[in-house]
This record gives sequence, C-alpha cells and structure tokens, in this order.
Amino acid sequence: MTGTRQVRPDDAASRTTLGKAADENFPVAPFFLPRAWRDDLMAVYGFARLVDDIGDGDLAPGGADARHLGVDPGHADDRLAVLDAFEADLLRVFDPADGPARHPLLRALGPTVERCRLAPEPFLGLVAANRQDQLIRRYETYDDLVAYCELSANPIGRLVLGITGTATPERIRRSDEICTALQIVEHLQDVAEDLGRDRIYLPAEDLKRFHVTEDDLARPTAGASVRALIAFEADRARGLLDAGVPLVGSVHGRLRLLLAGFTAGGYAALDAIAAAGFDVLSGPPKAAKPSLMRRAGAVLLTARREG
Repeated sequence: MTGTRQVRPDDAASRTTLGKAADENFPVAPFFLPRAWRDDLMAVYGFARLVDDIGDGDLAPGGADARHLGVDPGHADDRLAVLDAFEADLLRVFDPADGPARHPLLRALGPTVERCRLAPEPFLGLVAANRQDQLIRRYETYDDLVAYCELSANPIGRLVLGITGTATPERIRRSDEICTALQIVEHLQDVAEDLGRDRIYLPAEDLKRFHVTEDDLARPTAGASVRALIAFEADRARGLLDAGVPLVGSVHGRLRLLLAGFTAGGYAALDAIAAAGFDVLSGPPKAAKPSLMRRAGAVLLTARREG
C-alpha cells in the first residue's frame, strides 16, 4: 500500500450521494473498522451509489453530476449518455493519460484503487449493470436474474475483499452467494417501486408458475398468488445466504464483524418480508435495528462454530 492521502469530496451533490449510506439495508462503513478501511469503503460506496443513481434517474437536483462528467445538464436525463461519460471518467482513475478523473467521487476513488491495487473489472461490472437496466426490463429465468446480479451486486463483495486484502477463490465464491442474495432481497422489497420504473426483477417463469400477472403486481396490496411467489423467491435468497455464511467464519477480527453485518442485513430484511405476510406491495418491508442485531449475533455464532 502507498501513503496516498484520501480525497474527500466537498461538493453538495457528492455529499448528498454519500449521505444515502444511512438508508442501506446493511452497514456501509461502521465505526469499529480501521479508519483506512472506512475511507476506502466509503469511496467505493460513493462510486456504487452514484452509478446506481444515474441508472435510476435519482441524481441530486441541479445537474452538478452531469456537469462534472462533461455532459450538458440539459441532457442529464439521457441515462445512457451519462453512463457512457461516467465510464470514461472511471477509466481515467485507472489510466490518467487523459488527465485525472473529473467527478469528485471518482477522484476520491483514486487513492483507494491505488492503495488496494483494485482492478477495473468490478467497477465496470456495476456500470454495465446500470446500462443493462436501461435496455432490459424483464428477466425470463432465474438464471438470467443471477447473471444480472453478477454485474449488479457481486462486484461489491469482491471489492470489499480486495480492500481488506482477503480475496481467495473460495471467499469470492461465498461472497458472490451473499451478494446475489442481498440483491434479490432488495428486489423483493422494491417490487412496487421497480414496477413504477417499468422494471420487474421477478423471473417471468416464476410469475407464470404462480399465476401472477403484471396487473397483480400493480395492486396496492398483494393477493395470495403474489405472496406465494414472494415467499418462494425469499426462500431462494435465504438459501444463498445460508450457503455464503461460511465466508464470515473464514475471516477474523473486525472484518468478521463487517461481513456478519452484511449477511445479517439480508436475513433481517427477509424476516421483515415474512413478518409482513410476504406483502411487499403495500410498502417495502424494512428490518428493525433489534432484528438486525439479533441476526448479526446468530451469524457470528454460526461462523464461530464453522470457522
């Protein structure tokens, strides 16, 4: 690692993006981690949150992000154009031949990439996932959805392992299982919101199996068939979390606590979905903090037995 100093974005749009960390299902950079890890995790979070906000059309008002990327603010609603500009700026982080990155959050990412020797592929995967969101709005099979999660979720776990210097093939495999599960859980919580964006992340083959139509998903509350479908998908996600838990036991110290927190966030969200009777249409079920803490304790206990 080098002694490169972390860059802290100080513009209002970047602060707005970073401030969304408090609303995530899992702790992004909890206080108990070493300061260097927290800085690096927040730098990666800033990147990931911004690229998702571009893809979802949720950028901070005022057009500052588009201007940073060299896009006319009048074209800020052209998500593919902004994603292309964002990807070009990202590549400057890895090869500054054309000058340093322009966006403050990407400049903040530079020291982390250098210090942790991170490869561009996970970052490019997240950009590709958001580009795919503009072009593909339905997934025919569960395997298609998992392939999307390879781009949209699994890179985050791989970056965490890269930041902490703990990546091995086995840990990456377990991390992918956890991250895919977390992405599926988020999709279950956000069925109504995603439908409002003309996106459905429930596999079409499963909709047919449970006799669920898109009109059923647009109702204010879930009927029996929708609840059965959500319960089925939740069980899949729980199975992935169970398969990934050995990752927590394979590491030690503060990293074990962090990974337990990520995993517990998924379990607690699934608990909230179940407590709502699998009705995700009347509002996204959210985990309460006591549930998250209980789940974290259970994950740590399992990890201790298996570690």
